[in-house]
Amino acid sequence: MELTAEGFEAALWALQSDQERVKIAKHRRGGASGVIGVRMKSIFDTAAVYADMPLDEVERLLESEYYDSRLGAVSVLDFKARRRGITDEERRELCELYLRRHDRIDDWGLVDRAAPRVVGWYLLDKPRDPLFALARSSVVWERRSAITAAFWFIRQGDVDDALAIAALLLGDADELVLKSVGTGLREVGVVDQDRLVAFLREHGEAVPRVTLRIAVAKLPSELRAELMAR
Repeated sequence: MELTAEGFEAALWALQSDQERVKIAKHRRGGASGVIGVRMKSIFDTAAVYADMPLDEVERLLESEYYDSRLGAVSVLDFKARRRGITDEERRELCELYLRRHDRIDDWGLVDRAAPRVVGWYLLDKPRDPLFALARSSVVWERRSAITAAFWFIRQGDVDDALAIAALLLGDADELVLKSVGTGLREVGVVDQDRLVAFLREHGEAVPRVTLRIAVAKLPSELRAELMAR
């Protein structure tokens, strides 16, 4: 089997379903436009088969007009990032491709699939300047990448930059960013409840309701009620 963008997309078309196309359209801002109609699990399974695909072919797949193919491309990046024995240089190449072609990573599903491991894992022991730049972007998907990539830091108990990025995004006009900020804050609470509570009290009414509801979801009920009432 040749590990090419054309081969990957042909494999997806063999799995096409009109019913699935309708389901995907309900969760995308672009609706059914540019959607083949493949179950997410099937896309991931195909990406696992194509995990050895060269990065130039992954980039070609990112250039596809189809959402399913682009989701497959970032899934390949994610599988590559998970491999045992991956070098820091290889991680750098994955991260740089993600950031350089963010113009093709244009949906929340693509961001969430790859940002933590492809971007966050590479930056774990490095300056986080790229994420702060993304957080200040005018592009909603880049702002979502900023906080979503930081999920990887949080999982390692490193919450400082995640909280700083969250603070930058509290005033975001897009709910898809605010929800991701809420998810990040909720996970901060899992590893350091005191830091989450201090953040929410410090920022008070500046925390949007949609963010707050998600952020406090795992807190004890009395504390959750207190913070929601503020």
